[in-house]
Amino acid sequence: MMATLKRMKAWNLPTHLILILVCTVMIYPIVWWLGASLKTNAEMSLPGIFPSDPQWSNYVKGWTAIPDYTFSRFFANSFIIELFSVTGSVVSASLVAFGFARVNFRYSKLWFALLMLTMMIPSQVIVIPQYVMFSDLNWINTYLPIIVPHFFGGGGFFVFLLVQFIRSIPRELDESAKIDGCTTFGIYFRIIMPLVKPALVTVAIYSFLWTWDDFFQQLLYINSVEKFTVGLALRLFMDSQSTVEWGQMLSMSLLSIIPSVIVFFLAQKQFIEGIATTGLKG
Repeated sequence: MMATLKRMKAWNLPTHLILILVCTVMIYPIVWWLGASLKTNAEMSLPGIFPSDPQWSNYVKGWTAIPDYTFSRFFANSFIIELFSVTGSVVSASLVAFGFARVNFRYSKLWFALLMLTMMIPSQVIVIPQYVMFSDLNWINTYLPIIVPHFFGGGGFFVFLLVQFIRSIPRELDESAKIDGCTTFGIYFRIIMPLVKPALVTVAIYSFLWTWDDFFQQLLYINSVEKFTVGLALRLFMDSQSTVEWGQMLSMSLLSIIPSVIVFFLAQKQFIEGIATTGLKG
């Protein structure tokens, strides 16, 4: 027994050392980022991660650096988009996935195959047609081009993820619910949705992260500064100053990742379960 424990410890030591090394390499850029956010422009080129005199005022000054606006406005705009985008993705993707996984209708396999093919179309191909369509609808300089598509399935990846999860749930549960008088929508809402909670959390997290990091669409459709998101505000930060205060900009960019980190850590258990068990239950 003791010999076995010694062998396990001997094997775990190099493994732990490798993990520590990998974690250090991954965390270093964030540590440097934090240190740089506390520096002045003159200290940026000096050696060392942290300055001798940390400039915590960079966070205060950076918050109000853009004329007539503060980052409170930009964070609020981003959260408005996130609220509707995440809600739309979760609701519409779950409904579409339930239809493909549980409802028998004509040409269902063909439609599902076409939906999967949309995942292979480069997003650059549809930029111009989408812009022309939204322009004809007078949606330019609004959040609608960013939000509304989330209410139409949320994307092929989300539907595929949920379909695989729902198919792993025994159909006997549906039949039992029908015997008890449950409607099709009742089966979706009362039976299927509680069982696919990990997958729904996964969809919500992906939708949040992808929308929060989506700089291109926001740049394409939003023109007014008062409607800018955090990503656009960081870009405006460079244009609004004759000499860019890098410490202030880095401090605001560091704050911009905090919502994503909080969302992930609050839901990491369900997220990991949703990824690990998709298509494997049953």
